[in-house]
Amino acid sequence: MKGSPILPKGTHQSIQLESSSTPKKRHLWRILGSWILAQGLMIGTPALAENTPQVLSYTDFLKKINDGEIQRIEEDPAQQTVRAWAKESPETKTEKTETSTTANAIPDYKVSLFERNPELVDAIRAQGIDYEVTPSADNSAAMGLIINLLVIFFILAFLLMILRRSTQASGNALNFGKSKARFQMEAKTGVMFDDVAGIEEAKEELQEVVTFLKQPERFTAVGARIPKGVLLIGPPGTGKTLLAKAIAGEAAVPFFSISGSEFVEMFVGVGASRVRDLFRKAKENSPCLVFIDEIDAVGRQRGAGIGGGNDEREQTLNQLLTEMDGFEGNAGVIIIAATNRPDVLDTALLRPGRFDRQVIVDLPGYNGRLGILKVHARNKKLSDDVSLEAIARRTPGFSGADLANLLNEAAILTARRRKESITLTEVDDAVDRITIGLALTPLLDSKKKRLIAYHEVGHALMMTLLENSDPLNKVTIIPRSGGIGGFAQQMFNEEMVDSGLYSRAWLMDQITIALGGRASEIEVFGEAEVTIGASNDIQRVTNLAREMVTRYGMSDLGPLALESPNSEVFLGRGWVSQSPEYSEEVAVQIDHKVREIALICYEQARQLIRQYRPLMDYLVELLLERETIEGEEFRKIVAEHTALPKKQLIPSC
Repeated sequence: MKGSPILPKGTHQSIQLESSSTPKKRHLWRILGSWILAQGLMIGTPALAENTPQVLSYTDFLKKINDGEIQRIEEDPAQQTVRAWAKESPETKTEKTETSTTANAIPDYKVSLFERNPELVDAIRAQGIDYEVTPSADNSAAMGLIINLLVIFFILAFLLMILRRSTQASGNALNFGKSKARFQMEAKTGVMFDDVAGIEEAKEELQEVVTFLKQPERFTAVGARIPKGVLLIGPPGTGKTLLAKAIAGEAAVPFFSISGSEFVEMFVGVGASRVRDLFRKAKENSPCLVFIDEIDAVGRQRGAGIGGGNDEREQTLNQLLTEMDGFEGNAGVIIIAATNRPDVLDTALLRPGRFDRQVIVDLPGYNGRLGILKVHARNKKLSDDVSLEAIARRTPGFSGADLANLLNEAAILTARRRKESITLTEVDDAVDRITIGLALTPLLDSKKKRLIAYHEVGHALMMTLLENSDPLNKVTIIPRSGGIGGFAQQMFNEEMVDSGLYSRAWLMDQITIALGGRASEIEVFGEAEVTIGASNDIQRVTNLAREMVTRYGMSDLGPLALESPNSEVFLGRGWVSQSPEYSEEVAVQIDHKVREIALICYEQARQLIRQYRPLMDYLVELLLERETIEGEEFRKIVAEHTALPKKQLIPSC
């Protein structure tokens, strides 16, 4: 075993012998004790046999009485038995000692009687035998009393248990208004700013909060006021809660943590009471930090729309507003709240004086992802072929939680495959598992497998031939969970994804790529063999083309925003029916423009497939053989067969 000291052979053997001898000694003691008990029973058994009266039948007992062998009889009417003592012979009398009186107390015979025994009475009178009636002790009354006492005891115990539960319930009812916040006098969260990567701007903003708590005189000397609240805003998984833990760890001040949902209860007024109790405890321990996670659960905007009029939630929010900035100050108490839905928060909660700062915790860029990967790779064994820089480039749009899950999945796959360290294969499989789904058993050679291969090669060929598209990462026909038969994966431009600035040429190429699978099915198998495999592609094409026309102004209708993005209906606001912001004539034109964009890109995809049909057939056969083709190899094969620079292959539409 690893970590065990190396001992000489003799020493190791002696240790084993010592450890093994202890159980043997215990077994020897057990065997010896059992033998002693058995000997005692065996030795004592004859004595018991000698002292046990002989059981006689009623007929034999009458015969012994008539023969004059019985000296004395005692009857036990409770058990309907008699005990009889035989007359002593001359030999027995000479052997009697001074203790014979005691020995003679043991009867010689025991006989069971009937209800009526007239012949026995006559025989006893005829022989003049000493006859006594000695009833045995009757314990039935005592047993009945004991049973009654046990029943009473169990009833009393049951009543006490019910009374105790009711007392606890009443105590809990009185404690409803108490705050459920977890309190730590010294915030030992185990997380510091060095453990948080990828959100450097947010860390700089919050570093001042830590300085406020540690050295308040540095700011108050110049007239600065300590901020009352900091609101962390960002998508899920970007590290808002982790950042709050780091603030508490760095500040080393009393730390309260609670979720927004823990304020609201079924009973009206409980949430407001908990808010008051929380701030009362915080003021007693100031300066301190109060962290409220998911504050949108209690801080949603007040109103009379759908979900409006919730008295308990609104009273809790009103109390929270008063405690943060009301007539009574709460100097030294800093509120840190986190949410991923700032659009639903009440405007009174967001104003300066309550949440003075709103820190955006956004998805990390390349440097941020690299820093996060370095933090989570500290305790993992990575192979030499694994490059964290390459992983960071492959994962634009990943949050910190996604990156942590990525390395954890790679480590799980490594342990499952019994490898010593995480290799590039496990990392690739982990990325695919998170983004696409779990890999399933490959399909057997069939028409379905060939159709999927043509569909995915159609997508991959569009990614490679089109001028403004992002390069292909890989194409595979290994099925994935969720009904995915295969996929062609792109490596998106990080700057474009982070900035969100997409050009019209790039959007048109994306529509062409999405229609490449359906175009290949039409060109190879014909109209009759078209499947529903492109349903998601067509839905994506429709949504993207409609946004280009109605939101981005990328059509002949001009730079007009004809539609606004759909906003979810949430609690606290009214539900206003979304009526069209344009006439019916414009609606018809919008439909025509959306259809026109889709048909232009569809025809371009079919033209490309017809032009490079031999290349597609070769790639399909290669994909059927290998089941996965990497992007670099795919581009190399396309370049060899086309012998044209990429920009001269096909102009963008």
